[in-house]
Amino acid sequence: MSTEPPETTGNTEPGPTSAGGAGERPAGEAGTDRGDAVDQGSDAGAELASGERQASEGEGEGAGPAVEADGGDREGGGDEEAAVQDSAAKDGDGGAQLSEAEAEIAAQRIERERIERRKAERQEPVESGAKLSGKAADLLAAVRAVESGAKPSATVFSEPEPPRRPAPEPVRPPRPVAADAAAAPAPEAVESVRQVLADGGAPEALAPQAAAVLGEGADDQLRADPWQLLRIGGVRPEQADGFARALLGAECGPDDERRGRAVTVWLLEQAALAGHTALELATLTAALNQRGVPDADAAVQNTLAEGEALAFQDALDAPGAPARQDDENEERPIRVLVGLERYALAEESLADGLARLINSAPKQDGSAEDWERAAADAGTAADLVRAVAAHGLVLHTGGEASLSEPASLLHAARALGLRAWAATHSPIGRSRFAARLSESGAPGVATVAGLLSGAEGPGRDADGAFDLDLLVVLDAPQVDVETAALLTESLPDGARLVLAGDPAVLWSAGPGRVFADLLAARSCPQIASRQPDPGPLGELVSGIGIGELNQVEAPGKEVVIVPVRDAGEAVHRTVQLVADSVPRALGVPAEETRVITPGHGGAAGTRALNTALKERLNPGPGRFGGFDPGDRVAYSPAPGRTVPGQVVKADAEGLHLSCEGEAVVVPKERVEQCVRHGWALTAHQAAGARWPAVVVVLPGDAAQTLSRPWVYTAFSRADRHLSVVHGVEQALPRAVAEVPAKPRTTRLPVLLSTQVPTAG
Repeated sequence: MSTEPPETTGNTEPGPTSAGGAGERPAGEAGTDRGDAVDQGSDAGAELASGERQASEGEGEGAGPAVEADGGDREGGGDEEAAVQDSAAKDGDGGAQLSEAEAEIAAQRIERERIERRKAERQEPVESGAKLSGKAADLLAAVRAVESGAKPSATVFSEPEPPRRPAPEPVRPPRPVAADAAAAPAPEAVESVRQVLADGGAPEALAPQAAAVLGEGADDQLRADPWQLLRIGGVRPEQADGFARALLGAECGPDDERRGRAVTVWLLEQAALAGHTALELATLTAALNQRGVPDADAAVQNTLAEGEALAFQDALDAPGAPARQDDENEERPIRVLVGLERYALAEESLADGLARLINSAPKQDGSAEDWERAAADAGTAADLVRAVAAHGLVLHTGGEASLSEPASLLHAARALGLRAWAATHSPIGRSRFAARLSESGAPGVATVAGLLSGAEGPGRDADGAFDLDLLVVLDAPQVDVETAALLTESLPDGARLVLAGDPAVLWSAGPGRVFADLLAARSCPQIASRQPDPGPLGELVSGIGIGELNQVEAPGKEVVIVPVRDAGEAVHRTVQLVADSVPRALGVPAEETRVITPGHGGAAGTRALNTALKERLNPGPGRFGGFDPGDRVAYSPAPGRTVPGQVVKADAEGLHLSCEGEAVVVPKERVEQCVRHGWALTAHQAAGARWPAVVVVLPGDAAQTLSRPWVYTAFSRADRHLSVVHGVEQALPRAVAEVPAKPRTTRLPVLLSTQVPTAG
């Protein structure tokens, strides 16, 4: 590991310098006025761990728009909300081919309709871990009675639990077909909403989005219930309150029932953005109190009564959990959760689909002797092949080097006659894994999104299920609960599913922690790869995974530390590394280097870095929404998904991109919402991809946002070279050692425990 020397003064050539000369560059001067980070670096591998450097705090968050997406400057927030806001407006004939994003949305809509039908068919009493029947008021009254001690929980929830029914045979969704894209709001509807927003003092620029989200009669809805403005991405309760006061006058008050319901739903949406599929009732009511809702219990009750949220009771010692050693007469502990319907149904559907895989025998493809011979020939993948031979669901864990094992499994399965496919989180991951399967007749590789939309993969059979026998999903930690539900319900009976990934990386951008929950549940075989990632980078990242930021020897400049004192210097050094140092010293061109930083905002966030990188690498007027041909971009076709690409051209159809060799056209009305410059990304945006060289920027103002999974994910995106622009001092080793992933509230473990046994 190497450390770049301090900056020299003026435009002098690099040479021996002293610490006292650092930072004497004239303000605004942007020449190559420093030593080459890679050529001049000295061996100082302990720099990351020690942080023994006097650095000032980075600059704070810059001013944003009048209505800024909540969390829009944090990791992953802005892109996901921008994609949610898209109304899928599209010009063209009804017979036009669906875009990937539209096909994916259509497939999700079909799946949700199917889940709704199943929900309506369920008439049995509700068991622990499932949605409560009866009126919402009865539930809350019972819960409060238990919490107050007026009524023991044994008398409230005393009905015997019926045996869990086997997972029903799913109603297969039909093959996705071309359909008309959702129409943009009519101009007159947008104008009507614009007038309401103007009357309430809200930004009129929200009119198209409000008209699309609220649908027909959006203007009347806003006048009748101004807090419906909270349904628009980026609007906060205090802004909706001001809008309501302007429209309602004296009628407006904090105890308004409409406000209580709207804030409750808004809090649940914010929880979903943070990864939760539900919130504990006490947590939700506390948050409502903080938001100035006088009667939080009544607000939750009204929200449940209107069907805008669902309530659940989960027994903490649900069936399948370790047996309790307490007195049999002791009251069973429960927790009451409240969640949005879409995530509740997705989680229940996922649990049913996983139980179907776990509890049923896989299709007999080949004899036991054939599978054993395949395992014997699979090398380090032998255990994985044997597990897949006998089970419908298998988990595989490991880093980048361990991908050779799923590759060996796919080759073995194909040799046995199985229709085997792999699915990755990103197009870059797809290309990299396909390179491992390059020989003739190799199994196919698709992205998860392309597989679900029908744009990639084997297609679907007559029942609407995937036309395959084995599916290996790579980058499994990036799969959120809705995507996982769609995948499992799309598998045919007798199919095998392998979820493979590195458990140390960041969890999915969307709600849930599916892979982590399954690992914790121990309800299916888990195969841990013993193949370590090689070289100094592999050694560094492996240490981070267990909470240690170790010094590593990097004779080939695989790891370089670049100390900085403030955010401005961090931006300057980053541009110099990408444009000059790394290409010259290592031969890695700028287009194969990515910058990763903790957030979008701030003086060294993605916005500031991309502005500086564009000015240096591809200057231009930005004629089309700020973009020029040759710009590197991050395209977000759907919530939680980022596809790196490059601008090819712009015309009347929209912005033409090349994303891993695929041509993508983003309609002009969607460019602002779905496309950002992409030389610099957040770690969530970079998850599932790797580049030859990576520059990780850690400005001083990012110290509080760092965690072990974030550092692990960012550092492990590099194949050959990692530069760390280091301005957080001791916050980096402290984050690695002491800050694990933030907990997420999910129901999947409880739902699974009622249907499947725990593996030994």
